[in-house]
Amino acid sequence: MTRLGEGRASWEFGRLVVLLELSNISKHFGAIQAVNDISLSLEAGQVVGLMGDNGAGKSTLVKMIAGNFRPSEGTMRLNGSEIVLHRPVEARHFGIEIVHQDLALCDNLTAAANVFLGRELRRGIGPLGVLDYKAMYRRAAEIFKELRSETRARDLVKQMSGGQRQAVAIARTMISEAKIVLMDEPTAAISVRQVAEVLHLIRQLRDRGILVVLISHRMPDVFDVADRVVVMRRGRKVADKPIIETSPEEVTGLITGAIEGG
Repeated sequence: MTRLGEGRASWEFGRLVVLLELSNISKHFGAIQAVNDISLSLEAGQVVGLMGDNGAGKSTLVKMIAGNFRPSEGTMRLNGSEIVLHRPVEARHFGIEIVHQDLALCDNLTAAANVFLGRELRRGIGPLGVLDYKAMYRRAAEIFKELRSETRARDLVKQMSGGQRQAVAIARTMISEAKIVLMDEPTAAISVRQVAEVLHLIRQLRDRGILVVLISHRMPDVFDVADRVVVMRRGRKVADKPIIETSPEEVTGLITGAIEGG
């Protein structure tokens, strides 16, 4: 069993390596079978689109990876070592971060304050330590620059566009050196220009060797940015294909059941 803090992703001589393995993962809530016997091998430096209709089990599967739910059956392995997650804080110790659809940002705080919320940098020792705002503003600005985002560390979140808010949420995952970022509908209810900005941010994560699992109903976004697409229907995986080997029409058929998955 892997201890907290171990099991970080790695690049092996420049090629993608398997980072996260799910074996026969199931989750039921009483008589309701939300996820049924899912097996997946996911690689570092890859964007995996996770698609399916409402109630297909996508969010439940991602919440198990994030430590919100424990699987009823099955195992998860990180870099080949089995992990058991009881809480999201444990998932973060393993480098697993989730960006929820509502982003969970504080509108009355600056971008930098949101990035470091609950993980504030301090100067001094013990009870005499004080918040190091200068260091937090500087590091947040560095992360936004790395992401090639126009978001500014000192701006209030309530004044930001949807794309800038996503940049703040993504930057928050990067201060903990995340190796897996789970994103739930990041392009929902934002403008076309902001969608392009968010997809750019996702590519930046991938280029840093991070595994991104992208839940989305937006077919163009998945085909624009994903390397693979996994389709779920009624709690089961019905397809797992490289994006270049499928089409929006096929994925739509798999989601609706018009095409039977294998």
